[in-house]
Formats: sequence, structure tokens, C-alpha cells
Amino acid sequence: MSASPLDPLRTGLARMILTKVAGPDPQAERSRVHDTPGPRWFAPDRPIRRVHGDASMFAGGLRALLLQSLHPLAMAAVSAHSGYRGDPWGRLRRTSYFLAITTYGSIPAAEEAIEHVRSIHERVRGTSPDGVKYRASDPHLLKWVHVAEVDSFLKAHQRYGANPLDATEQDLYVEDAALVARKLGVIDPPTTVAELDQMLAEYRPELRGTTEARQAARFVLVHPPVPLAVRPAYGILTAAAVGLLPWWTRLPLRLPYLPLAEQTVVRAVGTGLTKTMRWALTAPTLQETRAEG
Repeated sequence: MSASPLDPLRTGLARMILTKVAGPDPQAERSRVHDTPGPRWFAPDRPIRRVHGDASMFAGGLRALLLQSLHPLAMAAVSAHSGYRGDPWGRLRRTSYFLAITTYGSIPAAEEAIEHVRSIHERVRGTSPDGVKYRASDPHLLKWVHVAEVDSFLKAHQRYGANPLDATEQDLYVEDAALVARKLGVIDPPTTVAELDQMLAEYRPELRGTTEARQAARFVLVHPPVPLAVRPAYGILTAAAVGLLPWWTRLPLRLPYLPLAEQTVVRAVGTGLTKTMRWALTAPTLQETRAEG
């Protein structure tokens, strides 16, 4: 393939993104996930591999954080123990690695990552600001985090993904994600979109906008730790993520609800940004490096 004048820009943009989500040596990290021999949980044609490998995950991940924050006990645990303010990029890299290794990695490596997360969950416990005890290993809280995450990744993929899933594939994606959820300690995770929707509805009475949740939303949306040069692009990404949230989340988090703008302007610029990120992350030079790795 002949070189393009845009190749340096494309590669530079890709490396900027990848170093944030995978650390200073993203190719070594990718090799550790993809090139380690052994069986995988998910075959190459499984929907989870398509969803988790698409640039729409960036909007989905932000939506998941905002939605998860509405559970007071989950947010209390995050606020007290995650260090998201002091080391947001480190938390992003750890989350990205976990998703990558459980989706694409060898089974022994995926199981090791799951045991590591479970050991952390066992140590995370405390009392919320309104006096309710919590523990991160509580299956009920684990299920909420899982349901909010799966719903967010799926919604983002259906709106911004390169190849949205059909109805059968959407159910298969929820089923794929349930495999990892069970290993993390979730009891009876949803395995279809209908079950996912039902469980989200069942959690709604427990959800509310706490001070900690609104502080987290402001940190993610208004005061993010990103360079000024990329703030406009990040602003589009956050607008896309907020636009994917259900209407009933807006007031508790003090977020705007502008359905007409979200369905037109936000959707258009969100699609453009996601396509740009996808273009960068499929740069030929990166593909060659991956093949050599």
C-alpha cells in the first residue's frame, strides 16, 4: 500500500490515543493480550470481540461511568477507593487491559486478571456518607456495575459502531459478557437484551444523584485531565456519551437533556469523531507493527 501524506498524522493520533489507554508501550501490551498462545473464551466471530474492538467503546465507557455513579453504594466505593481523581489514566489503562484480556486474551491470562480484580473487590468495603455499609464484592453491586457497563457498550456500539449488531447478535453480546460477569461473582447476569432492560428497570428505585456522583460527573465532563489541544475533541466525546444516557439520569446528575440536538448535532459530530478515531487506530503502520509483534 502506497504511503499517504496523512500517514504521519494518522499514526501520531493513534499513538496518542493508545498511550492513554494502554500505557507507554501499547504494542507490547497488545502483544501480551493477542499473541500469547492458548485457547480463548470467545471465538473470532463472537459479537463481544466486535463491540469491544470498536472506537465506539470510548463513548460507551464514559456513559458507563456516569450511569454507574447513580448507585449510591457503588459511587461511595469508587469515591473512597478507586483513586479516579489522582490517577484517572491509570484507572483507564487498568480497565482497558481487563476488557482486552478477558475478550481477546488466553484463558489462563483472563482468569488471572479476574482473580486479581476479585482480590481487590474483597478489600474494598466501607460505609457510605449516609451510613450504609458496602462491600465491592457484594453480588448485587457487582451486577449493577455489570448491567450499566454492558448496556452502555451496547448502546454506544449501536449508535456509533462501524457494524451495529442485529437483534440476535445483540442478545449474543449480552450472553458473551455474562460469562465474564459470572467469573467476577455476579449471580444470574442478564443473557438477553430483554433481561438487560428488565434488570436496569429493577435497579432504578435504588438510584439517585449523590454529591459524590455529581462531583464525578463534573470531573469527567467539565474538568478532565486532558491537554487543552484535545479539549474540543474530548468535548464531542462527552456530549456523545451524555446523549446516550436515558432521560431519567439527567436531573440527578445535573446534566442537560436536549433530545432534538442530541439526535441531530451531537449524533453527527459524535459519528465524525468516532470515525476519525477508528481511522487512526487502523493505521497501516500500526497494523504492520502488530503483525511483527
